[in-house]
Amino acid sequence: MIEIVCVIFVSFFMLNWGTLFTGLVMVTFLGLMQMNMSFPLVIDTVFSGSIFSSVLVFLTCLLCLLSLMCTPEEKSSWTYMMCLTSLLLVLVLAFSTSNLMMFYIFFEASLVPTLMLIIGWGYQPERLQAGTYMMLYTVGASLPLLALLIWHCSIISSTEVFLLHLASPLFSGVCGLVLFMAFLVKLPMYGVHLWLPKAHVEAPLAGSMILAGILLKLGGYGMMQMIYCFNLALDSYSTLMICLSMWGGFLATMMCLQQVDVKSLVAYSSVGHMSIVAAGFLMDTSWGVMSAMITMVAHGFSSSAMFCLAYFSYKKSHTRNIPYMKGMLQLYPILSMFWFMFCCINMACPPTLNLMGEMMIIGPLWSYNFLLVSCMGLMIFFSAAYNMYLYSCVNHGSSSNYLLSGHPMKGYSMIGLVSHLLPLVLILKSSLFLFYNFLVS
Repeated sequence: MIEIVCVIFVSFFMLNWGTLFTGLVMVTFLGLMQMNMSFPLVIDTVFSGSIFSSVLVFLTCLLCLLSLMCTPEEKSSWTYMMCLTSLLLVLVLAFSTSNLMMFYIFFEASLVPTLMLIIGWGYQPERLQAGTYMMLYTVGASLPLLALLIWHCSIISSTEVFLLHLASPLFSGVCGLVLFMAFLVKLPMYGVHLWLPKAHVEAPLAGSMILAGILLKLGGYGMMQMIYCFNLALDSYSTLMICLSMWGGFLATMMCLQQVDVKSLVAYSSVGHMSIVAAGFLMDTSWGVMSAMITMVAHGFSSSAMFCLAYFSYKKSHTRNIPYMKGMLQLYPILSMFWFMFCCINMACPPTLNLMGEMMIIGPLWSYNFLLVSCMGLMIFFSAAYNMYLYSCVNHGSSSNYLLSGHPMKGYSMIGLVSHLLPLVLILKSSLFLFYNFLVS
């Protein structure tokens, strides 16, 4: 972990496109090596490393590298590269720290470079409003969490994750709701999700890739940390949040069928997928937690790729309006092939990580409440429906009269999409997620 942080620091102080790209390649390989060498749980005075945090660090490094690769037109912008590098550093430290207060600081600090990306390189005049929504929702929900953390850590006289786990009593009730709320907004759970579609629509490509691929995962990782640190128990409040999450995910998948902006559709699909993550962590069973972890990693790659496809299609059609983008198959068949593959992955076709994550949640939901299983079945059905709708509307039919001339797909575009595709199709080290059995045994 120290090696990764050092390479990021060196890249930060030597900011040009070539140096930063080389540094991100090195960081990604270091993250891959750490992911394969990790033990179930390693803790020291600065960093804590589990297999899951190592996977998230690797996901962070890879997606930052791909976001830099897919936006070569920004290679002359020093501030753009500074925002990207600082966001990478903050996220790696957030996934790696063994201090709970430092995790909270890095959790909140990740909003600053994200806000700078949205405001500085967003597409629409409403990007200031989108940034305001994001800050108000996430910071407002996390202030009660900060008060509770300060109060409890002062009683225990420690902020170390492992010591809090040993010394904390069993938490439940309103305290559990306060601990979870900041991270449910970050995921986000349906009902507190309104900031996400607006932020995605206004954000540039790198902002959308990192926001969907990594920043939403901070919510799931934070929920897991709270369960471990505070020994949270399942109670009536957790039951209410599980029901709201699953039925909210179903409503989000239904709303995908109403969207005409392709980025807004992908953003609402993220709300649906993250509902599975929230329910898996809240049920706190081994299968539920493993399902949440696998879904987080699978969604990180698939949603980032979908935003890449939306951006590449926008560069060719000069619109994000789905009815005006039709007929891509006639004009750009390679791009349509990638649309087909990633729409299949997004609807959890075999053999992908997405399917594994969705299937593993069925058992815990069945033992919990049969109505939640029926809700999950409806989510799976309508997930296939909106992905088929998206693919057919964008790629089939006669080409729109509003389409302007565009260029064929560049080499960096295809490399970026294939780099998203391989971990999903090859089922990236799925045995890594079984480490939770070691922790609960």
